[in-house]
Order: sequence, then structure tokens, then C-alpha cells
Amino acid sequence: MQTFGKLYVVATPIGNHSDITQRAIEIIRDVDALICEERKEGSKLLHSLSLQKQLIELNEHNEAEMVQNVLVELMNGKELALVSDGGTPLFNDPGLKLVKLVHESNISVVPVPGVSALTAAISVCPFDLDQFLFLGFLPPQSEARLVKLNRHINSEFPVILMDTPYRLKKLLLEVSKVFGKSQQVFLACDLTLPTEALYLGPIQEVITQVQNRKAEFMLILDKPQRRRKYT
Repeated sequence: MQTFGKLYVVATPIGNHSDITQRAIEIIRDVDALICEERKEGSKLLHSLSLQKQLIELNEHNEAEMVQNVLVELMNGKELALVSDGGTPLFNDPGLKLVKLVHESNISVVPVPGVSALTAAISVCPFDLDQFLFLGFLPPQSEARLVKLNRHINSEFPVILMDTPYRLKKLLLEVSKVFGKSQQVFLACDLTLPTEALYLGPIQEVITQVQNRKAEFMLILDKPQRRRKYT
């Protein structure tokens, strides 16, 4: 009888390498290969752990093809670990198609929890976040971004957004345009890094403080105080 392998979904540090869990280290050490978004980041992770391991790149450019290859490896009994460039996989990261296919194939998917930029930001945010709406990344097109933001100006819950570092100021300006300059926000930049910074207040003040900074970030909007349609 054929014995399938397992897919471990492993959380990794978002900046500070000391944040990795002992279990994550052991899993990465023991698996047959590491599935990563980019070979460069996967190699950095292995180097930080003084490990050598086969790397399998799986990202938005090759996901459709690679999920089938990875599935074959699992069906042949290989133990594999899926990681993102940082944090907990599948939060706006490649890998969802793979996890779906592995479940459909009745192969074990094992969570190895740890660091998450989302929960790290929530843990130091002073807003009531018993319930919240996580929007993740907005579309790249400017008009589509504004339309999507506009859909949520009447949300009864805080809204959480993220984007690439070079779009930080753009996103802040868009939120200010749709939700109004007095919208209360919490901005967490470069969490766990020496450059970590937290900003709290009306979005117009935060824009002034941040200026042209580029950083990994999570942006949390408190329950919107100003409701108006973008035109």
C-alpha cells in the first residue's frame, strides 16, 4: 500500500530570525525539501538555520505548473515544508492552489504556527479588534483600489490592509481620499526589525510623519468615522 508524505505549512520570521520556533527548525531540518516563494529568500532562511536543503520555488509565475510536480513528490512519500518570504504562509502568498490540491488528494496538511505580521500588528494596536475585516493587498490599478476601498467605508468593523513597501504612501493617500483626513489609523512598519515603528492617529497626521518611508507594513483603520462615497 502506497504511503503518502505530508505537507507542513511553516510560519517563519518576518524580520528577526530569533522569532522562529524550535518546532519550525526541526520540521525544516527533517523534511526532504523546502517549498519557497523565491530561491533567494529560501536560501537566506536555510543559511540562518545553518541548514542545507533542496529548494522548490513556487510563486505566482509558476504555481499552475509546480503544484502538480509537488503533488507527485508528496504522493511518492516525500515530506515537504511550505514557507513564505516571511510570516505565516497563504496570507496573500502563493500556495493556496497547492494546499487545496493536497487536501483533495487526501494527503496530510500540517500547520506549524508561529510569527504572523497580521497578529503581531493586532497585538499592539489600541483599537477594538475582537472582529475585523482583513482586505490584504488592494488591486494594483489606481481606480480599482479606490473602488474597493469605497466598498468598505460603511464597514462596522476595523479594516486591515497591506501592500508592498513602495506603495505605502500611495495607500495612505488613497485611504485619506476615501475615508477622510480624520480617519483614525494604526500603522505598523518593519515589525521585529531595528527599524520598527508604530504610528497612531488621524491619517493625515500619519502621512506627515511617514513622509516617503518605504517599509513592510500593516495598516489598520478604526471603525470609519466619516462615511462618504468616492467620486
